[in-house]
Amino acid sequence: MTTTTLPKAHSSIVEATELPRIIKVSDNLYAAAFSLMKLLPARHIIDRAEADGLLSPGTPVIETSSGTFALGLAMVCGLRGYPLTIVGDSAIDRDLRTRLEMLGTTVEIVEHTGQPGGIQGARLARVEELRRLQPDAFVPGQYDNPDNPGAYSIVADLIGDTVGSVDCLVGPVGSGGSTGGLAASLRPGNPALHLVGVDTHGSIIFGTPDGPRTLRGLGSSIHPGNVKHAAYDEVHWVTAPEAFHATHELYRAHGLFMGPTSGASFQVASWWAEHNPGSTVVMVLPDEGYRYQSTVYNDAWLHAQGIVPAPAPGGPVTVEHPLDATAAWSRLLWARRGFDDVVMPEVDS
Repeated sequence: MTTTTLPKAHSSIVEATELPRIIKVSDNLYAAAFSLMKLLPARHIIDRAEADGLLSPGTPVIETSSGTFALGLAMVCGLRGYPLTIVGDSAIDRDLRTRLEMLGTTVEIVEHTGQPGGIQGARLARVEELRRLQPDAFVPGQYDNPDNPGAYSIVADLIGDTVGSVDCLVGPVGSGGSTGGLAASLRPGNPALHLVGVDTHGSIIFGTPDGPRTLRGLGSSIHPGNVKHAAYDEVHWVTAPEAFHATHELYRAHGLFMGPTSGASFQVASWWAEHNPGSTVVMVLPDEGYRYQSTVYNDAWLHAQGIVPAPAPGGPVTVEHPLDATAAWSRLLWARRGFDDVVMPEVDS
């Protein structure tokens, strides 16, 4: 008699989708492709808060996000019955706002009025106002909460079990959770792991001047506490036209329909893998492309923005200082140095 073992049913959509698929893209390049990467730290942070007694039935949750962390948190809070308020900005498009509100989320949109830290500073200031009005509320604090990077140890285990030893990890940097958390979990087994952070112009994370960013979902106008600069071996700054081209190419060539931060990651990782053919490279692809069908994948929107997706001929320009980063794809060998050591190095007398 043959006994058939049925697959285990997942306890929720969160459990079913929080982990990435590991996909071999080329001879030495693998993708950790998430449906919604920020679902994982959102669930982990809420789990830890519950375990620490910071959340009980009906506790309000307040957070700032204009992207996928808002959606991940809305899914978790909606399923567990926590009233959620998201403080965002104009980057929350109509479709995302509809999804958030259908999950029971209250969405507040703030404007940049000149506060330090740009629009992110304005959002954080509003979160503090709401916290004072609701002192019993829980604020996940994705930028500084160590449970954000701590969530990725399970992904590191999955990568190790699937790929084996990894020589280079490439991923976009926003809050610092995914790249920092994965590197921290992978390096005990391989201290030489080369960590490459992908940023964009107009982001201050790695020392370039603050400014407008057409390429959203990575970069920042504040310094997140979860970005441990000394963990990074290399930093790349990419532009929207390059990253959008790479996003399209990732779909055309590999069938991976992903968002623009994934395109930015693919742009850098594919170049790095090609120039280091003996190394095993894993790139982080944070979310799928469905949210971007009317923007990054839409010719009319691209034309209205004055953006012509195009690759960077010849690859990145290597610079010695963040302020030397050109208007195109630039690369700096960060060499696991602290922020001040790179941005304000001592001058020999």
